[in-house]
Amino acid sequence: MKISVIRGSKNMTDVIFKDESFIIIGICMEVHKQLGHGFLEVVYKDALEYEFRKSGISYEREKLYEVKYKDITLKHCYYADFIVFDKIILEVKSCAGIVDEFVIRTINYLKASECKLGLIVNFGRTSLETKRVVY
Repeated sequence: MKISVIRGSKNMTDVIFKDESFIIIGICMEVHKQLGHGFLEVVYKDALEYEFRKSGISYEREKLYEVKYKDITLKHCYYADFIVFDKIILEVKSCAGIVDEFVIRTINYLKASECKLGLIVNFGRTSLETKRVVY
């Protein structure tokens, strides 16, 4: 199992879903530019949903994923903030910064969903903060 968290730019030919990520981050930047920082996460999610719909981008908001354990499905599930392009988990935050807990949680979401890329986007700072998590 290979997990990598990419903070800066890497060799761009090695980046999974590069074009799709570029589009998603661009939309997040537009939302941040228009709203600034400091709103609750739900406000940014509403704005992102508007932008995805307006751009004709396929997405599901708060998609339910069951969690498997051995030979059963657990009672509790999780909801991904967004699944974009049917393959990228987008986790939306509005806080002081992206902490390890968010990365670990995103890795678990990737396992449960079988997606390969998670984007964590934080609208809580004066500049948009993003982190790619590849599983």
